[in-house]
Amino acid sequence: MDAKERKKVEETILREIERGQKDIAFLEELVKPIPPDNAIGRLSRMEAINTRSVNQATLSAAKVKLTRLKWALSHIDEPAFGICIECGKPIPLGRILLIPETTMCVPCLEEMDE
Repeated sequence: MDAKERKKVEETILREIERGQKDIAFLEELVKPIPPDNAIGRLSRMEAINTRSVNQATLSAAKVKLTRLKWALSHIDEPAFGICIECGKPIPLGRILLIPETTMCVPCLEEMDE
């Protein structure tokens, strides 16, 4: 990966980190506890609790992604950045731009999933 490509990846990571931080702040508002004295009906309360659970799972995933993005940003200047940890081949730039925190190429990831 040349310097121009690294710069493009770095910009992508910084944008994703900013978006992730905004998403996390929004989701943290959605997962606040539902007060028991809230005057909503029984079914509405159950729906609200279920929605809160879904939002909690989304929040957890967003926090994991943010951590991985920060890791990627801190390792972007290392020679091994953009190299698959399984096969040692370069990860295509398009994949890195879509998923900047990736550490594996698609063939290795598919092989692992099987």
